[in-house]
Amino acid sequence: MIRVVVVDDEALVRSGFELILGAADDIEVVATTTGAEAVDAVRREAPDVVLLDIRMPDVDGLTVLRHLRALPDAPVVAMLTTFDADEYILTALRSGAAGFLLKDTEPDQLAQLVRTLYAGGVVMSPKASRAVWQSHPGTTAADDEEAARVGRLTERERDVLVLIAEGLSNADIGSRVHLSAGTVKDHVSAILTKLRVTSRVRAALLAQRAGLLDGRNGSEDRR
Repeated sequence: MIRVVVVDDEALVRSGFELILGAADDIEVVATTTGAEAVDAVRREAPDVVLLDIRMPDVDGLTVLRHLRALPDAPVVAMLTTFDADEYILTALRSGAAGFLLKDTEPDQLAQLVRTLYAGGVVMSPKASRAVWQSHPGTTAADDEEAARVGRLTERERDVLVLIAEGLSNADIGSRVHLSAGTVKDHVSAILTKLRVTSRVRAALLAQRAGLLDGRNGSEDRR
């Protein structure tokens, strides 16, 4: 079972996510909580995945994220937001969030997105990530220089990077490009090293910034 904690200031959102995810045979929502109680709930329940509201009146979601990332055996954390151009999303991704979900995500997609997070994949819409880059101050020369590193990847590494950005796990990437999981792992390691990043999310953001995902929006909503 994939153990999930939902953190949101609105009781209706918490209960809705719990109801939808609880219908999946392989997912258990072990707690729903507000931001003020989130860290204690995660320590107590030891979830695999945390869905964390990025904007809460009691405790800021970015503050909760920092505390969660500092925990031993930190869970995978994805941010919840109402806006696909939320100015805090990029900060959250740079701080270790594994992606973000819009609160109006279709119910039949929600469980699969949680499975993607659990498997080590990235949950991030290319369309929304473009809006994040464009709306966030400071994503100028330095970020463009980082994105330029994508051009130093081999053709195979760029193919793998695009699949990372689409949210696929190593096993799924291997199936897509007919490589063993071990070979994909080696490619992912090389990609992160060449891009000078430490996470798949950051690599996915650079792929978007470099234009590798342009024209692929037709598939993004099926993830």
